[in-house]
Amino acid sequence: MSYPENFQGFAVVEDHKNWLKPEKVVYPAKNFNSRDVDIEIEACGVCGSDVHCANGNWGNMKLPLVVGHEIIGKVVRLGDECDTGLKLGDRVGVGAQVSSCLDCSRCSSDNEQYCPKFVTTYSQPYFEDGYVSQGGYASHVRVHEHFVLPIPEALETKNAAPLLCGGATVFSPLKRNGCGPGQKVGIVGIGGIGHMGILLAKAMGAEVYAISRSHAKEEAATELGADHYIATEDEGWETKYFDTLDSIVLCGNSLTGIDFNKLPKILKVNGKLTSISVPAQHESLKLHPMQLLGYNITQSALASRAELIEMLNLVADNNIKLWVETLPISQENIGQAFERMESGDVRFRFTFTDFDKQFGEFKAKN
Repeated sequence: MSYPENFQGFAVVEDHKNWLKPEKVVYPAKNFNSRDVDIEIEACGVCGSDVHCANGNWGNMKLPLVVGHEIIGKVVRLGDECDTGLKLGDRVGVGAQVSSCLDCSRCSSDNEQYCPKFVTTYSQPYFEDGYVSQGGYASHVRVHEHFVLPIPEALETKNAAPLLCGGATVFSPLKRNGCGPGQKVGIVGIGGIGHMGILLAKAMGAEVYAISRSHAKEEAATELGADHYIATEDEGWETKYFDTLDSIVLCGNSLTGIDFNKLPKILKVNGKLTSISVPAQHESLKLHPMQLLGYNITQSALASRAELIEMLNLVADNNIKLWVETLPISQENIGQAFERMESGDVRFRFTFTDFDKQFGEFKAKN
């Protein structure tokens, strides 16, 4: 099977002000190494990180920039030394990480997302040669095989894509905090990631408390399987649920409006409050030492390969259905999806599809 040495994708070019009108560009692929995999992309989820990077909320990125890190596609090339069992034509996924040293103590203990040589799927230079990674709103992606994941046959592509960053990012703290039978777990923020948190925590056997500012999402949370609902606009909620939860995962895309004087109080002593929020660059978290008494407050990043594979199998085995809207990838639909995500007009994730229609001509020429 032929494959290109240049890829084509939709990129933010010249200025972040143009983020709602990405342009179709051709760009060089990174050097192909002996354990690399070329993937022809078939679908890509839309993550809040894509919006933050495209519009400059996380600072100025090197442009042009192709975002997208919830990639589903098929293997079209394998390096000579690949040994993870992948075959040409396999349906695979790539999440938000494409490289690490794979040699340090963190990488050796299934913590490669915390490796000092971590490289994100887009916007970050590789340590070896400075090539700036480009993402999944594109014809292809080239990745080290460690970060290429087999997709269980039972999973629909549109549902599998959002799991690769959003689902993985909430699954890792759930797993590490002991989510399971007998545990009471809170999910704060019932949105793209939060709704996956409810579904996953229920499948893991926990008693789930959905936590949101108002009652607007109570019906949705109940339909997703939450056992309880807490609206923080209600007077005295922190007293009613005092000393109740074993752990909480904070899934909102902003820390604004989170009352850290109240939220930890509903944890048991030594309970864990884990944030996965990476808000706009200007936001910061300030805590008084008294707010930490008896609690563990921490930040989690992505998930390891082992956790990703476990999560994908959990979703497949339990026939979990995400709430996903599909859109054919195009300049217009990327802008529309970004605008709707900014305004909260999605229940609860987007997956871009129809990559063949958009990039087919480019593939045929290569």
